[in-house]
Amino acid sequence: MNPATLTVNDFTDRSGLEGKGGPSAAPAKPYGSALLAAARRDPRIVALTADLSGPTETDLLRDALPEQFFQVGIAEANMMGMAGGMARCGRIPFVHTFSVFATRRAYDQLAMQIAYPRLNAKVVGFIPGLDTLLGVSHQAIDDIAMMRALPNMHILEPAPGQIAAAVDEALAHDGPVYLRLARARENAAATPVAPAAGQGYARLRDGGDGLILACGLSVPEAQGAAELLAARGIDVGVVAVTTLKPLSPDLLALARDAGTVLTVENHSIIGGLGSALAEQIAENGCALRFARVGVPDVFAYGATTPYLMREFGMDEQGIARRFEAVRG
Repeated sequence: MNPATLTVNDFTDRSGLEGKGGPSAAPAKPYGSALLAAARRDPRIVALTADLSGPTETDLLRDALPEQFFQVGIAEANMMGMAGGMARCGRIPFVHTFSVFATRRAYDQLAMQIAYPRLNAKVVGFIPGLDTLLGVSHQAIDDIAMMRALPNMHILEPAPGQIAAAVDEALAHDGPVYLRLARARENAAATPVAPAAGQGYARLRDGGDGLILACGLSVPEAQGAAELLAARGIDVGVVAVTTLKPLSPDLLALARDAGTVLTVENHSIIGGLGSALAEQIAENGCALRFARVGVPDVFAYGATTPYLMREFGMDEQGIARRFEAVRG
């Protein structure tokens, strides 16, 4: 890892580096802006963070509405309990940390104190999957699988351009929500995607030769793969799936009509979007060509997101190759 290539968002508040990048180094903060706007409209909304206000973009709310902000410190399990108590008192807590800490580290408290009583609390996890330089300890490649297994849990993973709409959807759902978000600079760098308009997915491209279903950071890569395939005479549709649980039944109909389907996700191929769609396909007796792109059944390692996506075949070239292989 070359220290010269690192920026403030590669670290946490805990490193003591938050805010040291200066105004020119700070990227746009689409999630923080959307949360602040919502909190201005509804004073019941409160933000909790486990010593990660900068990387989770909650510094915007902290500075503008300090009475609606709670810095919990490095105590993720306690933070889940606090959120449960606040929800029981009529607040709408948004709980913020890195995805791996929101799930692996605080899973029991999340299950017992938020999901089981079906409280109106929103758990927001950042740097999911391979969206971090910091290696296995910070790479949440299994968080969707864990959260899908929790009864009452609603799961959202917006693509770039869908952040504000996802915050609105989380608020519209009266119950626990897991909102899986990439870093601000990843959202700013990628091609924006139209909001999903509340239906759980957005059709980005039509195609007669098959369909790619993608979520989160994988959506721009899927769009790039469709362009590569189009240059080879293969017309592929692309759908951005924002609501991962419950999965829209419309997606099964789209898959059946397409005949050849590839799912792409910044997560293990086990338990995420691909598994959810495969369950629907199998349970409904559908016959179609189907494959998954994501992290294989291995741990990753510390490297840049583009490098890791290329190594695991999750970039646009890898996706295009996989689609051609499954199409035959």
